[in-house]
Amino acid sequence: MRLIGLAVVLALAVSLLLAPILAEAQEARRVRVGWLAPEPKSFALDPFLHAMKELGWTEGGNLVIERRYARDAAETYRQLVADLIQLGVDAIVADGSPATRAAQQATAAIPIVFLASSVIQRGFADTLSRPGKNLTGLEIIAADLNPKRIQFLKEAVPGMARLAVLQDESSLAVVPTSISLPGNREALEAAARQTGVQLRPLRVRKLDDLNGAFASAVKDRAEGILVLPSPSFTTRIQRIVTLAESSRLPAMYEHREFVEMGGLMSYGPNHGDMFRRLAMYVDRILKGARPADLPVEQPTKFELVINLKTAKSLGLTIPQTLQLRADQVIQ
Repeated sequence: MRLIGLAVVLALAVSLLLAPILAEAQEARRVRVGWLAPEPKSFALDPFLHAMKELGWTEGGNLVIERRYARDAAETYRQLVADLIQLGVDAIVADGSPATRAAQQATAAIPIVFLASSVIQRGFADTLSRPGKNLTGLEIIAADLNPKRIQFLKEAVPGMARLAVLQDESSLAVVPTSISLPGNREALEAAARQTGVQLRPLRVRKLDDLNGAFASAVKDRAEGILVLPSPSFTTRIQRIVTLAESSRLPAMYEHREFVEMGGLMSYGPNHGDMFRRLAMYVDRILKGARPADLPVEQPTKFELVINLKTAKSLGLTIPQTLQLRADQVIQ
């Protein structure tokens, strides 16, 4: 009996001695991932975290997400990246070209997984098949899709002669080759000529300019508006949709989230799918893969979403042929 009691005491003592060691080992298995973005977006972070969980990484368990947001001030990205580096993150997810540029300039050692546009022109990758640096991820295709967006909007608004084009220039200081890349402009102008519309550019340098931009579109008698892709615009979806509605402007957007909140139409890749793909990149890197060896992906599937309720409020009748081509029609 005495021997059994002694064994219990010894076992308890050993467990107490090993507890800190086991806890430290468990802590060592946790990885830190920096999340660098313009602002919190549930439709971006939630799919990422869900995919990470499916891959075996659970926030609060073996995964720590260090969230950092620029909040309409792109110049703060440099300090935000410095904070992440000081924390010793194992990888950085960069949402947008300004975030990617800041992370690239700050570290050549920490893997960076980006969602950005024109990645070769901006020097984020040597080639799509072999990025060759500490960066990889998904390239947003903007120039190739904008002409299609114009064509779809023209089908919905056959009489449209003037098209306002809302463009974000807030990131010019951070990413010199912004969305004004010649390829984008030339593609837009070619699509405008083909559809018989005149483009009316609306350049926004800060989000406070949005009201004035829409007022200018109305004053210029625009009959529709194309909202060009921008990480900053996706943080103000409801505001932009409301401005388009109050301005009585049929609008075409990049992502379905705009249409789900009352916008007229969108054409582009599924946002959630893209961030789920980013999680797969992070998973492979955390398991030892080198970013330089992971090819940059481009979306291959694009969805057309139409909101018929919004069309009705604008006095539009969406042609049945266009509705049949849509991936989703919101009643």
